[in-house]
Amino acid sequence: MASSDPEKLMAKADKITKLSFTRWNADWKNAAVLYEQAAIAYRLAKQNEKAKIAFEKASKGQEMLSSPWDAARFMESAAAMAKELGSWNEVADFYRRASELYIECGRSQPASDALAKGARALEESMPEEAARLYVSACEILEEDEKEQMAFDLYRAAASVYIKLEKYEDAAATLLRLGLAADKSNAKNSQCKAYLSAIIVYLYTHDFKQAEKCYNDCLQTDAFMDSDQFRLASKLLSAYREGDIEEIKRVAQSSTISNLEHVIIRLARKLPTGELNAIRAEVAGEDGDELDEDNLV
Repeated sequence: MASSDPEKLMAKADKITKLSFTRWNADWKNAAVLYEQAAIAYRLAKQNEKAKIAFEKASKGQEMLSSPWDAARFMESAAAMAKELGSWNEVADFYRRASELYIECGRSQPASDALAKGARALEESMPEEAARLYVSACEILEEDEKEQMAFDLYRAAASVYIKLEKYEDAAATLLRLGLAADKSNAKNSQCKAYLSAIIVYLYTHDFKQAEKCYNDCLQTDAFMDSDQFRLASKLLSAYREGDIEEIKRVAQSSTISNLEHVIIRLARKLPTGELNAIRAEVAGEDGDELDEDNLV
């Protein structure tokens, strides 16, 4: 049957959208329907490359008809086909475009979801892009004051950064999660995020940054009253004293076990560096003023 042949459907759609001396206006209304029918037929036939192109054209058709919602849906379908083909750059581009189209509709949740789908698809092949997509997905929700919807996305971004060994980015992302949780009055998530950031800094043997992070977190009442605060205090005290066994003991606690798996793995490897330097640094800081006074 001619109408079900995707090649003929595509040819007809292309024809009625091409301007000529005899055709002054493109017929996007009928073309969009034809492109969609062709895309579905190609997908059923597992001709993914052709399905991708057809869905992309169907999306463009809906854009021309000022229907960004339908355009976004078809762009997501094109992204799914690109994923099947392993065309990772197109996966990123298509999901970003779908997100932009959802934003045009004023729909932050599906806009964020589109970026998150792209991020999950790219975690193995393009992890840095995946992390960027996760963070962008969070920002869309935060701009719409839906911080509580972004928690898992921030955790996913931090996890990708840790796998990339971009520990500063991971810690910064966890602190952003803590801030989002604070705005949402999600105290448990907030305290877990703060403790996780401290652990990341300790894993990189940056005691000074871990201590600064800890002191900054003390400004929040929720953290001061939490199990995570008490554990962080014990951990930092053990570092100051250079007590390897105590660090290992604290890292095995149930409070640590309730964190994300990537954070648990880091904690269970503590301490990762030479503790004598930290002890000397702490002793030097404590003794600076005394030494100055003793010059008399």
